[in-house]
Amino acid sequence: QVQLVESGGGLVQAGGSLRLSCAASGRLFSIGAMGWYRQAPGKQRDVVATISPAGRINSADSVKGRFTISRDNGKNTVYLEMNNLKAEDTAVYYCNAYLNLMNVWGKGTLVTVSS
Repeated sequence: QVQLVESGGGLVQAGGSLRLSCAASGRLFSIGAMGWYRQAPGKQRDVVATISPAGRINSADSVKGRFTISRDNGKNTVYLEMNNLKAEDTAVYYCNAYLNLMNVWGKGTLVTVSS
């Protein structure tokens, strides 16, 4: 059984920073693209940023210049550095990755930004 486990969410004031981590575990043969998605209350789940195994990045326009995605292939981990957080960034953040060619989701971590 393979899985993704997120950490690093919490409560932060507007303008502050948080760093999310997501580690893949289990019997892993391959790890493809990894990414972060978020879902605010009453809204659909949207992509925040994705990163390929080679490091190619795609980010949502709403987070460009504020959020940075990175990955450590040796640790099977993807990170999301979030700076200058805004109230509208409040959401449950989900990690996603292709593990052994299967699309896998983490359980999510809540980020709350107070204004």
